[in-house]
Amino acid sequence: MKISKMLGIALVVCLALPGIAGAQKWQSLKHPPTFFTDTALLLTDGTVIVHEYCTSNWHRLTPDERGSYVNGTWSSINSMPSDYAPLYFASQVLPDGRVLVEGGEYNGIGCPGAETPLGAIYDPIKNKWTNVNPPSGWGEIGDSPSVVLPNGTFMIGQNESTASAFFNPKTLGWSPKGSGKEDAYSEEGMELLPDGKVLLADTQDTPNTEIFNPKTLAWTSAGSAIVDLSENAQGETGPALLRPEGTVFAMGANGGGAGHTAIFDTKTAKWAAGPDFPKGNDMADAPAAVLPNGNILCETSPLIFQTPVSFYEFDGTKFNSVPDPKHTGNKQQKVNTSYVGRLLVLPTGQILYTLADGLTKDAEIYTAEGTYKTSWAPAITTAPSDITRGDTYKISGTQFNGLTHGAAYGDDAQMNSNYPLVRITNNASGHVFYARTHDHSTMGVATGKKIVSTSFDVPSDMETGASSLVVVANGIPSAPVDVTVQ
Repeated sequence: MKISKMLGIALVVCLALPGIAGAQKWQSLKHPPTFFTDTALLLTDGTVIVHEYCTSNWHRLTPDERGSYVNGTWSSINSMPSDYAPLYFASQVLPDGRVLVEGGEYNGIGCPGAETPLGAIYDPIKNKWTNVNPPSGWGEIGDSPSVVLPNGTFMIGQNESTASAFFNPKTLGWSPKGSGKEDAYSEEGMELLPDGKVLLADTQDTPNTEIFNPKTLAWTSAGSAIVDLSENAQGETGPALLRPEGTVFAMGANGGGAGHTAIFDTKTAKWAAGPDFPKGNDMADAPAAVLPNGNILCETSPLIFQTPVSFYEFDGTKFNSVPDPKHTGNKQQKVNTSYVGRLLVLPTGQILYTLADGLTKDAEIYTAEGTYKTSWAPAITTAPSDITRGDTYKISGTQFNGLTHGAAYGDDAQMNSNYPLVRITNNASGHVFYARTHDHSTMGVATGKKIVSTSFDVPSDMETGASSLVVVANGIPSAPVDVTVQ
């Protein structure tokens, strides 16, 4: 269905944001990207890597010494294998800090259609990409959905079939697993629930929804979403995101009018219809992000890939209109629509917005109004009081992975950030440093009072002396603990 996107059909965008309408703001980066952007991913060292549209290239955004991404600077990282230049692909940050990218609806300069069976894994320590062969028997991966399960396993569903596979990060191999899928994974997205299961809304067998149990490796019905989330939309749909209070907000597409939404209560496992999008908008492939205050920022547009975009904030009950960023796609080329938008939750609680239209060199940051509830924050229970530059330490506590994935898209372009970051601020200078985290004890969300942990590497070039340390999950920091950097 995305062929129409590449043909330049006009589109529209919508964002669901928090707080009082008009109080939010967008900021352009002090140093705008000099390349055409695509999907952005948050590494566990606090930097952001951004894929360059339909190339093998990736670029790194590093925050400044005060931790500002608005004032951050760009640098290049090593490129993918030369035959791999994807667009619309599966992507996840793994528990060991590496990045796995799989498939691509398009591949190569000029974005020719491919449904490519290629993949690659990035090691940020070695600054190296390595080929990853597709699962056995898969002729293609394309724009498949993926998720990292609570035990750290990367799971992918083949977009044109009911097949799924688990990735082994040590061997770079695959194991076909999973049964009972009702329809093909095409255009569907996966959302991790507090109990460790995975929820998705069917795009062919609508309005049915399904749940995957990692213990039984089986899909079963999660009941009717009440409304059709891909009505007359050629199978397209929007993202679904878990909110801090325990409901999943599923955002739909509609080829003939306003998009529908549905709300899944994770405590009762029941669905209820949510409000339709305002002004005839919908989310036929579109990004959304959970803000620190619990609201959802969403980018919408009317019908299937039509213009113009509109941004909203969903507060749990209704949509509140919010300002648009400076650039929302190339209006002259009529690519001003939701499917070209990408959202990523930053450690500051701000949202990074990038465009994948191949025509616009821009990235902007959204700052929302309001803040999080104290009960939503990570809490540190055990941490070292003295740390030495270049050494590795373990830190423990609760809710280190946050209460949500952070951000989502309709199917591909996964930008999940449900893993802990460690941020250290020098008391004397106020300078901010991120210690690379890895080997998290869980990748589950909303883990409650369960004690979890991660390891962190103290930067070898960071300032010594009295400092404060926090664990950050999806832009929400823990209370600080005192540390002395030796």
